[in-house]
Parts: sequence; structure tokens; C-alpha cells
Amino acid sequence: MTRRRFYAPPSAFDSSLETVTLATDEARHLRDALRLKIGDEVYVFDGAGKEFQCRIEDSRRDTARLKIVGEVAPARPESPLQLTLAVALLKGEKFDLVVQKATELGVARVVPVVTKLADIRLRNESDAAKRVARWQRIALEAAKQSGRAVVPEVSSPVSFQSLLQTHSTSASLSGSPLSLIRLLFSERDGRSLNASLAPPAHAGGSDMVALVGSEGGWTDEELVAARDAGWQIVTLGGRTLRAETAAIAVAVLLQHIAGDLK
Repeated sequence: MTRRRFYAPPSAFDSSLETVTLATDEARHLRDALRLKIGDEVYVFDGAGKEFQCRIEDSRRDTARLKIVGEVAPARPESPLQLTLAVALLKGEKFDLVVQKATELGVARVVPVVTKLADIRLRNESDAAKRVARWQRIALEAAKQSGRAVVPEVSSPVSFQSLLQTHSTSASLSGSPLSLIRLLFSERDGRSLNASLAPPAHAGGSDMVALVGSEGGWTDEELVAARDAGWQIVTLGGRTLRAETAAIAVAVLLQHIAGDLK
């Protein structure tokens, strides 16, 4: 039987992990959409990797209190690959699609990147904050649908140079700078993915950052800067892919090679 899953942040759980309270949207979905009643079994995940079997104790229009029966294994395991997918800003709903599919595919983090030839420009910090809030909601819904107990972080947009510097000087998610593999995907001037991930480049590496450009592509200056910062330039075959297609394809390929899509 498919689990009826709901999300609650860690702060919604009481200190003894005996009860959890669902916020407005989740409580309304439980009561009005699914028409669940007191005593029904549901599952709640906290977005940080934990999931709990629960029973409904109280259900009202804007809140629901659940009794925690016990912690359970998430419906779907997390990928062993800690993949950060960095994608140039895309117009319309294209970036929404990337966030949704990247979450389903097990990506750990999504980073919007402002590049020279990006399709859109952010008006101000308020514009950026609204977009990030929307993308984070999409990631949450995709995590719920796909069975993940972890909701990927969608970071605030960063500049191309900032991304290079951050992932060239700081430690990887596992704590070792040497284990972090940095790949920039380009239509030109790159090697194949197999060549880029051939040992020893991929030996023991569990953290990756994959950067996918806009449909406008990369400038010569950006490619040079990436190489100088230690990034590998990778080309995917001979066909030109739309940026959103490339981002999803990259997530699939890297999860297959080093993650859980075996």
C-alpha cells in the first residue's frame, strides 16, 4: 500500500518525539483532500532524512496533531552520491522543471547560477527570494511524491565566479576537498563524461558539483576561468540539448555512474 506521506519540519516535532503537528497546508490536505480521520495511519518526514509512522489524534481545518508510533526507514533510500546541480537561470517554467526532476532523481542540492549568457536577469533581492521560495516548494512536493525523506536545498542565486571560488577553496560535503569532483558541461571544448570520470579522477569520490549552462552557452572567458579553477569541461555527445534537458540528463548520468540509478 502506498504511504500517505506528509511533511513537517523538525521544529514541528515535540522534544520527546511523541507527537508532531502538521501546519496549515498539510493539515488541509490530510482533512479535505484525502478525507483522513482520527485513528488513520499516516507517515511524516522531516525533510532532513527521518520518517515516522503516525496516527491521527486530532484534525482541524488548519492544524492536525499526530501521535508518533515510531521511526521507520524512508520510503525510498537516499543516493550515496552527494550531487550539487548548479544550473544557469532559465526563463519561464524551465527552472521549475529542473528542480522537480532533480529532486526526483536524488540530487542533494540545486544552485541557480547567474552567468554571462543566462536567459533571465533577477530584478532585485526580493525577486530572487520569491523565486527561491517557489523552487523550494517544488522540491518539497517532489520529495513527497518520490518517497524521499530529504528535501534538497535550493540555494539563493550565485554568480558564476562565486560558484567557482566556493567549490575551489572549500571542503566538499564529506569534508575532504580532494574528493569533490567539479564538472562543467559545455557544447564545446570538453572531454567525454567517461574520460572525465575515469580513475583516478573518480576513485572514492562521493561528492560532485555539476554545472550546466544556459541555452546561450558559455563565453570563452567563463570556460577559461573554470579550467583555471580546477573544473573539468565535459561535452555530452554531438547533439545540442536545451539547458533544461541537459540538466536532467546530467543528473541521470551521474546518478547512474556514481549514485543509485543502477
